[in-house]
Amino acid sequence: MLESGPCIRRRTLVQAFALSASLLAAPALRSQSRLEKTRIGIAVPGKGELHYLPLTIAEQLGYFKAEGLEVELIDGAPGMADVSCGTYDQVIGLQARGQGAQAFVLQGRTPAIALGVSTRAVPNFRGVTDLRGLRIGVSAPGSASHLMAHRVMARAGLPPSEVSFVPVGTATLAQGALRSGQIDALCNHDPAMTVLEQRAEVRIVSDTRTLKGTEQVFGGPMPAACLFAPQDFIQKHPQVCQALAHATVHALKWLQTAGPRDIVKTVPEVYLLGDRALYLASFEKLRESISPDGILSPEGARTALRALSAFDPSVAAARFDLARSYTNLFATRAKERFRA
Repeated sequence: MLESGPCIRRRTLVQAFALSASLLAAPALRSQSRLEKTRIGIAVPGKGELHYLPLTIAEQLGYFKAEGLEVELIDGAPGMADVSCGTYDQVIGLQARGQGAQAFVLQGRTPAIALGVSTRAVPNFRGVTDLRGLRIGVSAPGSASHLMAHRVMARAGLPPSEVSFVPVGTATLAQGALRSGQIDALCNHDPAMTVLEQRAEVRIVSDTRTLKGTEQVFGGPMPAACLFAPQDFIQKHPQVCQALAHATVHALKWLQTAGPRDIVKTVPEVYLLGDRALYLASFEKLRESISPDGILSPEGARTALRALSAFDPSVAAARFDLARSYTNLFATRAKERFRA
């Protein structure tokens, strides 16, 4: 029997109410995924260095724009922009000093740094203890390269006080310091180390461009390059952080299968240092160090804390929650989206 009268009117009213409610809710649902801001500055000290390659790829292939972001990569130190690209040990250091920084997507699962001894200054190098009394170039005091050199010597039983650490910067500045005799050994990033190695100017004696080498130096996984920001920025801009994680993980996935031709077509010519073959050789040296999915493991966080505590007494004395120094919330979502 057909319904009529009040029954039809009641059903019509219910349907109309449901439709109105859904229309009212739709803008709210859409606004949840709306970016809190679209222009973002990312501080990147030495942005042409290979351990920051995922960021370069995301920029050059338009992955940031695909997420609705206008990103400016600023060649400078943390604090000069909304978000920073640096090493995870920097984040721990900031946490130890009471500055609530938090890493939210990992780019490098190893430090991707090598320690090389000058073949001219130390032609008969036999072991790490031969560094005693020598000058070791690091990018800057307290940097990841300084931390690695300190760790290499500590594991060999050589007190760091028995060498001189000399800040030499990175890339061409670091190479120039070694060639001019200002330093006897160099602990630095690529492409500088591969350039010196291929020209037989250094002998690599410790290498964290590989997982095995990193394990030998740090005794476990040692996360490095990452995007991080103040915790209050992340809390106020979760959609921005998610968009940055999406773009970064997209780049990480692209790098897992990228060939030499893909790399040279994508990386800005100025980053290639006038020698594509050397740049590609550098990339192959550290390909294993690139994170496949942007996830920072708890074990890696603990390894980094142990290493930094032995290096910096202020970190060892500080009380803070290590778990607050990173979050995998955004990277996990990006990993699922891109099947990384």
